[in-house]
Amino acid sequence: MRICIIGAGVIGLTSAHALARRGHEIIVVDAYEQAGQGASKANGAQLSYSYVAPLADATVWKSLPAYLLDPQSPLRWQPQWDIRQWQWVVRFLHACTTHRSRQSSIELLRLAFFSRDCLTQLQNELALDFDLRTAGKLVMLSSAKAVDVASRQLDFQRRYGCVQEMLSPADCLKVEPSLALSGRDWFGGVYTSSEQVGDCGVFCTQLSKHLAQAGNKVEFAFNTSITSAIVAGGKIMALQSTAGDIVADAYVLANGVGSVATAASMGIELPIYPLKGYSLTYEASDDKQLPSVSVTDLSKKIVYARIGKYLRVAGKVEMTGNDLSLKPQRWAGIANEAQQLFPALRQQQGRTSPWTGLRPATPTGIPIIGRSKLKNLYLNTGHGALGWTLACGSAEKLASELCNEPIPAALQTSQTHQIKPHENPHG
Repeated sequence: MRICIIGAGVIGLTSAHALARRGHEIIVVDAYEQAGQGASKANGAQLSYSYVAPLADATVWKSLPAYLLDPQSPLRWQPQWDIRQWQWVVRFLHACTTHRSRQSSIELLRLAFFSRDCLTQLQNELALDFDLRTAGKLVMLSSAKAVDVASRQLDFQRRYGCVQEMLSPADCLKVEPSLALSGRDWFGGVYTSSEQVGDCGVFCTQLSKHLAQAGNKVEFAFNTSITSAIVAGGKIMALQSTAGDIVADAYVLANGVGSVATAASMGIELPIYPLKGYSLTYEASDDKQLPSVSVTDLSKKIVYARIGKYLRVAGKVEMTGNDLSLKPQRWAGIANEAQQLFPALRQQQGRTSPWTGLRPATPTGIPIIGRSKLKNLYLNTGHGALGWTLACGSAEKLASELCNEPIPAALQTSQTHQIKPHENPHG
């Protein structure tokens, strides 16, 4: 079968790999000049399999005023004259209940653990070099309330296979001594020793080079934008692109926020909205004053991940549409927080590499994977901030459905306890 995959980011490339392994002929189409240039390029680098709770939860309601009015809020919503934004926000707020959040968490945890196993299998086969390591993850908590909420979440997630520890402030500093240099008053932290880090952008480069090797039956069409689709009889007959018509037996939409416009050209509405995020990349080498463990400053919603000789710092969520502009006050705010937490970074002031990307988010946080209403169009999109974490598992799930294989046992709902509406998720 000849399959066209739209998107050469981490979702599209892992989809190409999963389908090529099954013997299919693949063409990957992307508007950029090389792989991994969109949201995959410089993301937070954390492979956070045990931290997949959706953005939509019951606490959002109390924070709405800050999201609207505080320019330094970790999540910033700027209302626009855009019906799609308002439709997404209404759906998002509808999902902001404890029950819906818990159900989403269960589904995401199942997919995340499956994805971890799939990445391990991929690495066993290909041995790509993208600074993958099991760094462990430490989520730092700055209030007694945060400790209480985290403790209840830890108890809840323990039922679904998460192995995590609640640590005292002193024990947190034993796990990551560099945190002591900030002088912050921590109340504790959650430590997950099994969490990983890896450079997603480098992964994309490495995987695309592997796929392009002779014998893999994978070709790439870069600098190519899809302009429209020829649809007849409930299926795609061809895609019209800036490089000419593309004809295949099946098509996979995996181009992140771009999938909204591409799907619309095929008569399909996707409930996806771009959530803008920022990152900074510092040189780290072997600096002992910078973290080795993956760190999340929960109150600031900023993550820190050491990948090779660099430290990736990422955070912020902006609901401002398809805006990729690097607003100085936003990334400067992240830099200031990073330098306060790790003073050694002050020596690198002015030598950072700021970047911004658009996360393709669904209101519930659950990605859209599987067949569309068109017979030969499949979707693998809407992963939000979890694209790197969920990529390999999502690709295998997609390939199983496209190839009419049984659903992987790890993803079957019968494998996981489901919360009933009246059940107390905190026990």
